[in-house]
Amino acid sequence: MGELINYNGEDFLNEMLAEDRITLVDFSAIWCGPCQMLKPVLEEVAKTTDYKVIKVDVDQSGDLAVEYEIRSVPTIIVFKNGKQEDRLTGFMTKDEIIQKVNKYL
Repeated sequence: MGELINYNGEDFLNEMLAEDRITLVDFSAIWCGPCQMLKPVLEEVAKTTDYKVIKVDVDQSGDLAVEYEIRSVPTIIVFKNGKQEDRLTGFMTKDEIIQKVNKYL
């Protein structure tokens, strides 16, 4: 079973990404409708896969949004072993996310 983490800026994101597993970093915002629709989808993805899901609020962690060149929300960056593999932008269903991410297993 995976896990869902709300990034609060105090954790060391690089350490979380370096694990030998798939990590999805969801850049979102409270005011973003599609982001709010994606939240329960990502909770379900975390429950039903071994992926680690990290939620980052772009308003609270603007430095990370700049570092990862986030231009729109929601944006999910797919990491494997700390290396960025893919970006998924916009609302997606659980099955769409899993299908796109499973190719990195």
